[in-house]
Amino acid sequence: MELKSTLKSIAVAAVFMAAVSSCKKDKMPVIEPGPVSTIGVYVLNEGAYNTVTNSTSSSISYYDIATKTTEKDYFKKQNGKDLGSNANDLQQYGSKIYCLITGTTVAAKDSYIEVLNISTGKSIKRIAFSDANGGFMPRFIVFNKNKAYVSGYDGNITKIDTASLAIETRVKVGGALEELAIVNNKLYVTNSVHPFFPSDIKSSVSVVDLNTFAKIKEIPMGLNPARISATENGDLFVMTRGQYQPSIPATIDKLSSVTDTRVSSDDKSGPSFLKITKNKGFAIGYNPGPYLKSLDVSTGALKGNLITDATVVTSAYAVTLNPLDNTFFVADAKDYTGDGMLFGFSEDGKHKFSFSTGTNPQAAVFRYGYK
Repeated sequence: MELKSTLKSIAVAAVFMAAVSSCKKDKMPVIEPGPVSTIGVYVLNEGAYNTVTNSTSSSISYYDIATKTTEKDYFKKQNGKDLGSNANDLQQYGSKIYCLITGTTVAAKDSYIEVLNISTGKSIKRIAFSDANGGFMPRFIVFNKNKAYVSGYDGNITKIDTASLAIETRVKVGGALEELAIVNNKLYVTNSVHPFFPSDIKSSVSVVDLNTFAKIKEIPMGLNPARISATENGDLFVMTRGQYQPSIPATIDKLSSVTDTRVSSDDKSGPSFLKITKNKGFAIGYNPGPYLKSLDVSTGALKGNLITDATVVTSAYAVTLNPLDNTFFVADAKDYTGDGMLFGFSEDGKHKFSFSTGTNPQAAVFRYGYK
């Protein structure tokens, strides 16, 4: 009897432990809270261009939505130093903001990425973008699986670890690189025309396999491709700038990420800016006259006017979508030499608020509130 009792106790204990183990395995994962409101807007200001020094005095402005107040040079206020010359891109990944400073010349080695805390605007690290041969001249940044990928006028893509904020490796893929997009673990980057960085590769999109971090293809395009954006279904749209004399028109081209080929091209709309975020497309252009329109993300065709009330934007320079609520923000460069403005609009194109910025505002990043 004593042996039977002992075996019974062991069996009961085993069942209990199995049940406990099962409960541990079935424990629900912790769900991180999502954003519920937009409490502030960061705006990158390129600054006025000085043709003698090839420089600008770039800055970052910040607008507090609750207090309706603006700090035009918020970066300098928070960090006690100037942002730098020829800033070109401002993007968020996680709790950090990445600001790309192209710099003035390769020899000056004044190229870097300023990484900021999104809650405070204070610098976490300045990543030098130069080596013994000179500055890398960074232009745009995209993110994928905790890595950042940066294009440069030196023709290289630079990979950065977003945890350590250290450069891991670089790969040469083309000429004067501009904007990037990632689809299905492939990176697409435009090869532009630049007078200071001449290259025979100036009419294509380079494709990089992120598994091997090697260039696998060049997709032929029109002259001077500059902007590229991906849709949610994996298509890509490219804006080429063409040239003034002899006349080659700017285009909006559609690429397939399945075949890595160009499938359509429109040379009638004269675009100067193109951006797609989520399933929203935006375009700025000049043919037949100045326009600020939505873009069909299936065909690349221009649709209706973005602004549906009487709000007047003098010199539309860029558009940024706030993915939290689908409001969009139009950067107005005004006369390109003095202060600009950022206009916030509801999804249906009605003015919500606007505020003064530094010179030549463009990309915006949003600070969110959480429960």
